[in-house]
Amino acid sequence: MSSDPWGRVDETGTVYVRTADGGERVVGSWQAGSPDEALAYFERKYDGLVVEIGLLERRVKTTDLSAKDAMTAIDHLRQQVDEAHAVGDLDALGKRLDKLVESVEARREERKVQKAKQSDEARHAKEALVVEAEELAQSEQWRAAGERLRALVDTWKGLPRLDRKSDDELWHRFSHARSAFSKRRKAHFASLDAQREEARKAKEKLVGEAEALSNSTDWGPTAARYRELMADWKAAGRAQREHEDDLWNRFRGAQDVFFAARSAVFAERDAEQGENLKLKEELAAEAEKLVPVTDLKAARAAFRAINERWEAIGHVPRDARPKVEARMHAVERALQESEEAEWRRTNPEARARAEGLTGQLQAAVDKLAGQIEKARAAGNNAKADKLQRELEGRQALLDQALKGLHEFGG
Repeated sequence: MSSDPWGRVDETGTVYVRTADGGERVVGSWQAGSPDEALAYFERKYDGLVVEIGLLERRVKTTDLSAKDAMTAIDHLRQQVDEAHAVGDLDALGKRLDKLVESVEARREERKVQKAKQSDEARHAKEALVVEAEELAQSEQWRAAGERLRALVDTWKGLPRLDRKSDDELWHRFSHARSAFSKRRKAHFASLDAQREEARKAKEKLVGEAEALSNSTDWGPTAARYRELMADWKAAGRAQREHEDDLWNRFRGAQDVFFAARSAVFAERDAEQGENLKLKEELAAEAEKLVPVTDLKAARAAFRAINERWEAIGHVPRDARPKVEARMHAVERALQESEEAEWRRTNPEARARAEGLTGQLQAAVDKLAGQIEKARAAGNNAKADKLQRELEGRQALLDQALKGLHEFGG
């Protein structure tokens, strides 16, 4: 017979394990060796249970083993402990399993709380996505809003599912917002396509007229019409991309033909007018030599001859015309002023009026001079000073009249 604190072997080879209540139960029999070997064998079986429980404890503590799987493993080990053919502190193993159950239940509760938190966060996230999607559904930034909605779908797919009812309700709103945006976008581009088709038809007509005008030599009206056609082109809007560039190239090409031809004609005309300018500048210089006028009759005849040559020359460049014509006008004004001065000098009626006025003023001046002399002689200086001031005014008028009379050769 052999025993230790947790078990014993009786004389028949029956092996017992002691229980916490002071009793014992049979765990096996041993006939092949000594009682000590029997106890050692059954203690090793106990150690095996210790190892298995320890491994499960570590799995529960360090891995994401589900509560369900953990409880299944615990139940299996508990059955092994309860029915164990082993010698050792089996009650202690039962207590370790009880604590392990507590740990699993605590883990289960933590995960439940965590899952609820994640679900709440997912709900808020999905609600935010729905709100943004509903705002984007009203946007007219078609490209940016479309790209953002696609990004929201990817974000939605990455979020945890909620309970079916909540998830379905939110997804319905989210999907409805996307559909609303898609319908508005399709309607917009359908309308835009219609507008572009109208623009294409209008521009086809503009191109046809532009091409018909390209060989015109009616430079002014045709250039004005091309400007009107360009304004109509801009007002027509854009046609479809596949037509716009071709229509523009035809439209612009027709204008280029016309304006190139006009430029060639204008270049030739400008060269001719440049030569005309040189000739008119020479005539202007010749006319300017007539001033100041010394012989009015000869100057007038010479200017008429110069002017006849001037008219025969033809047009000069528009930007140079004011300057060169101003030079001729200045000579013409000088001749007119000389004519007016000559007329005043030789007009008998005007000369007579000037002589009469001069005589009257001279008599008045002489009279005032006599009165001043008498007043001074009488010692009346105040009167003399008053008469002196009046004399100075009359003298100024007389000087003016004499100057006018001198112009008549008087």
